[in-house]
Amino acid sequence: MHEPTSNNKRIAYNTLLLYIRMLFLVLISLYTSRVVLQALGVEDFGINNVVGGIISFLGFLTGSLAGASSRFITFALGKGDIEHLKKIFGNIVTIHIVFALAILIIGETIGLWFMTTQLNIPAERETAAFWVYQFSILTAMGNLVSTPYNAAIIAHEKMSAFAYLTIGDAILKLGSVFILMALPYDKLILYALFCLCIQLFDFIVYIIYCSKKFDETKLTKLKFDKPLFKEIFSYAGWTMNGNLAIFGYTQGLNILLNIFFNPIVNAARGIAVQVQNIVNNFSTNFQMALNPQLTKSYAQEDYKRMHTLLIASSKFSVFLMILICLPLSLEAEQVLRWWLGEYPDHTINFLRLVLVANILFCLSNPILTSVHATGKIKKFQIIEGTMLLSIVPIAYILLRLFNIPPESVFLVHICIEILTQYARLRIVLPMIELDMKEYLHNVIKPIIAVLVISPLVPLIIYLNLPQNISSFLAICIISIVSVILCAYLYGCNDIEKRTILNKVHSIIYKQ
Repeated sequence: MHEPTSNNKRIAYNTLLLYIRMLFLVLISLYTSRVVLQALGVEDFGINNVVGGIISFLGFLTGSLAGASSRFITFALGKGDIEHLKKIFGNIVTIHIVFALAILIIGETIGLWFMTTQLNIPAERETAAFWVYQFSILTAMGNLVSTPYNAAIIAHEKMSAFAYLTIGDAILKLGSVFILMALPYDKLILYALFCLCIQLFDFIVYIIYCSKKFDETKLTKLKFDKPLFKEIFSYAGWTMNGNLAIFGYTQGLNILLNIFFNPIVNAARGIAVQVQNIVNNFSTNFQMALNPQLTKSYAQEDYKRMHTLLIASSKFSVFLMILICLPLSLEAEQVLRWWLGEYPDHTINFLRLVLVANILFCLSNPILTSVHATGKIKKFQIIEGTMLLSIVPIAYILLRLFNIPPESVFLVHICIEILTQYARLRIVLPMIELDMKEYLHNVIKPIIAVLVISPLVPLIIYLNLPQNISSFLAICIISIVSVILCAYLYGCNDIEKRTILNKVHSIIYKQ
């Protein structure tokens, strides 16, 4: 009884720390994005987005290996096998170095050819785009090699350190933008160079912190254990298929928008995606605190607790996402005007569509964590990866054959994501011994109820009020109240309602 209580307290504490981190990051990121857009200009901002996106495409390696690192480290911690953990970490670092070299080779051959021959870049900015590309390669390599240390921090649930390190990274990026504004050189090239320097600094800090705190990260030399290396490499390879699909459709859609339209449309998508990433923090922070416990519960064969965590993570992270996305979607025009002043065409529509995609992301993440905990990912990655990769060719065919607006590619993404989520459930739930009917009843049914009912009153009021500061505040307040009430009335079961009431009562009583 003591251990689950202690774990629940740790989850609550880590969640609080991650939300404090998120508030700092949101404020810093919003201001940084505004200044970067002003410093670079819309065209250079779009060029940075699409050129850097080619290397981000190679970042599927980072995502794949991050998932493998997190799974193996967390699983070993759950088993309590420290010696095996040391072997795992040493082999993980070796694998990351190998793949960092792969990024360099692919980036300087196929990637460079694609950047110089296929992208729609103004002639006078080709040199700047080339240097942005080179710096992006080195940044991606640094990010990849630092991934095992980041995974170790999260697996050990040291969220305070994770919060401080990421806040420090955001402050450095903000400072670099002010320096960028003051220097008389090409700002697009300087911005890419500053991002590289910050990444290298982060890498050094991660190594120093982990080496002092965690025994398994104190490497005196690279380790190679052939069976273990093969196991991790095989796992990462199948994970790579799914991550390749994710980066394929995100950066693939970005490239399609550049080919069929222009860098201005890329800038609009870049702004929408920045807001999307910020909003994602509201759910991923909650899920990040639960994910290590999900894996450790599976390692300890405590399936009942795993099911409870999976349902809670899925349901409440979606409620939290709706809480943020509803007022932001309704007041997207006002928010963008205050934030950026001027912004490219299509930005409002792009933003609203990516916020819908965010809700689907909240549902998929706990399922992904669960299947990674089992280690049985081959079938899952093949089916999920194939379905997600179909987004780009379908969008390409529609853009090629029909005179459709750029918003259409986001609609293709949303439709395929819904089908993919159903496939994920059919594969993963039997593997963790969770009944589909139980999942539908405890997760999907309350989410649909809240998703349908909560926007009704705010939408009616929004359509009948003028656009000004008073209506903005009214819409935000009404939206938040509506989502909270609907989440409580239609989204919580009786036990959750009693827990919430008891918590509210204890807070009031203490005051």
